Amino acid sequence: MSPVMNASKIIATYADYTRAIGQFVPSPCVSVCHVGPASQVCDGCLRTLDEIAAWSGLDEDGKRVVWQRLVQRATDALEGAGAGARAAAGRPPESAAAPEPGA
Repeated sequence: MSPVMNASKIIATYADYTRAIGQFVPSPCVSVCHVGPASQVCDGCLRTLDEIAAWSGLDEDGKRVVWQRLVQRATDALEGAGAGARAAAGRPPESAAAPEPGA
């Protein structure tokens, strides 16, 4: 199984946890820090460098937005149809289910 597939499963598990706990939004970092040159996202947490740099300054709602993106990236990786494949097929990215702010 590829590292992205493993990371995707971890991210999906973290996303479920994040939804369940309400106000506190944990960092998605899993201490596997490597940004792939093709994907431009961390192989461990699936965040972009901009998302990683901004994380500590985000409020809880901003962190949830990042988690929504991570859920979508993980879903895309697990389905084997990355965001690039969706765009090439003329399909918009699917929205990820995410908690409402303050939920």
